Amino acid sequence: MSAAESITILIIDENQIRASILKDGLSEAGHTRIVVIDEMSNLLRKIVDADPDVIFIDLENPNRDVLEQMFMVSRTVRRPVAMFVDQSDSASIEAAIDAGVSAYVVDGLKKERVKSILDMTISRFNAFARLQAELDAAKQKLEDRKIIEKAKGILMQTRNLTEEQAYALLRKNAMDREIKISELARSLVTASGLLE
Repeated sequence: MSAAESITILIIDENQIRASILKDGLSEAGHTRIVVIDEMSNLLRKIVDADPDVIFIDLENPNRDVLEQMFMVSRTVRRPVAMFVDQSDSASIEAAIDAGVSAYVVDGLKKERVKSILDMTISRFNAFARLQAELDAAKQKLEDRKIIEKAKGILMQTRNLTEEQAYALLRKNAMDREIKISELARSLVTASGLLE
């Protein structure tokens, strides 16, 4: 099975002619698992049921409410999303980026461009997901450091230890229990809070 055949692509478009342009472009690029939704009611439920790998949304001339609904979908489903619009303004583009839309294509619905837009959409989504994962990991490390510092402070105060001794005690107990130092520190801080 090729990579093209292994992904499910969802096309959301109330206009069947526009949807068929996207579908034809994807089919010609070797994609066989294509689902089309042409009715916007209960859209989130339909997207969850389809469980696509990539979403193409064609909105023609969307009003603000439709854009907001699409941006909510993009934030919720966490999939690569390419949004096609006929006209746009800078506020809509900025809102699309904030919502996590991977490709915001203005006046670009041409069958020949669909494969390159798909490839770019997936690449941008993956790049953003990597950056988000790195940011989340950095935030977690910072949070872990703060909680470890707090736990060391509690041990230094209650046991009259130096900072090095407090850290060594945390480390030894974490190793003995086969848990992370941050987990032990969090438990110590929680327990200390209950005793106050």
